[in-house]
Amino acid sequence: MIQAVISRNSEGQITTFKLTGHADSGAYGQDIVCAAASVLAISTVNGIEQVAHLQPAVQSDETNGGLLIADFTGLDLANQQLQTLLESFTLGLNDVAANYGDYIQVREQTR
Repeated sequence: MIQAVISRNSEGQITTFKLTGHADSGAYGQDIVCAAASVLAISTVNGIEQVAHLQPAVQSDETNGGLLIADFTGLDLANQQLQTLLESFTLGLNDVAANYGDYIQVREQTR
């Protein structure tokens, strides 16, 4: 199961997201839940870099997969483009979880 954790600060701004695990909803290359979560996460990071022109700290396990951490705490968290992209990412992940809850869980926390 994919575990997604969205962290917010006391003002409600998203500060980090972390995806761990594997969906295992289908054979390798046919896992639509993994594909959906991956596309959402990668396109969000790419949008932050290329549209908002910000460089988040990103950690991933390129060899084994199953890990992506994006940390925005070193950035201007009040940046509207940043927060809009992150809120859209969160909505997308929650939609996937609503339809495929056996394979992905999304949790939000305030730090």
